[in-house]
Amino acid sequence: MRVGLAQVATPRDAAAAVRVAADAVEACADDGAHLVVLPEYASAFDPRGTGPGDAQELDGPFLTGLRRVARDRGVDVLAGVTLTVPDEQRASNAVVHVRADGILGGDYRKVHLFDAFGQRESDRLAPGDPAAPPLVVDVGGLRLGVLTCFDLRFPESARRLVDAGAEVIVVPAAWAVGPGKVEQWTVLARARALENVAWLVAVGMAGRGVCGTSLVVDPVGTVVERLGPGPAHVVVDLDPARVADARRRNPALELRRYEVRPR
Repeated sequence: MRVGLAQVATPRDAAAAVRVAADAVEACADDGAHLVVLPEYASAFDPRGTGPGDAQELDGPFLTGLRRVARDRGVDVLAGVTLTVPDEQRASNAVVHVRADGILGGDYRKVHLFDAFGQRESDRLAPGDPAAPPLVVDVGGLRLGVLTCFDLRFPESARRLVDAGAEVIVVPAAWAVGPGKVEQWTVLARARALENVAWLVAVGMAGRGVCGTSLVVDPVGTVVERLGPGPAHVVVDLDPARVADARRRNPALELRRYEVRPR
């Protein structure tokens, strides 16, 4: 399965964000991608804080445009989208799956909000239900589970996806800049791949206030692809046999003595 990492610099303007995302999907599709991953907040991004003023409905202009390009190019897409929430002043930080036929395949609402390093994402965004079923999708012979940005710091979130059958962990993010933050991003991505014996695809936002640095990590924790801080895209082959072979040699998942439960 060929996955395209679309490391875009998303503008605040919603109409411009649709064009940026569609162009990135087109570029990855031209390079043979079966799945394109856009970062967190791909529908509109404000480094000062994306919130309710940036939120759209599931049938809003961003996802309508994304569905069109996915259908036209025959590729699946995972994209970070800020969505409205009924009867809630805050918005929802979501990752939405658009299937290759243009149909919405499901969404994940970010559980762990970024209330750290002087930020308060929960002032603007409502957390997802930790007991909601995980978003795990099938693309090109692989099962992919979805996290978002700050979730990467919580190992149990990734383990829950693997318990649901994921062989690939996908992490759209807008990872904030700061001392040591790129190193932390890299270490955490490698750790989640290694401990879960799974591929990990981490796609970061480029631009002001964020660090880019999208990564692909293989099931033994080796970084096999890495982008810099600026806008870019790359297409990487993910071989299902790499997961099966690594899990056969290292049956750590079978040797566990604890399970993950939401609280």
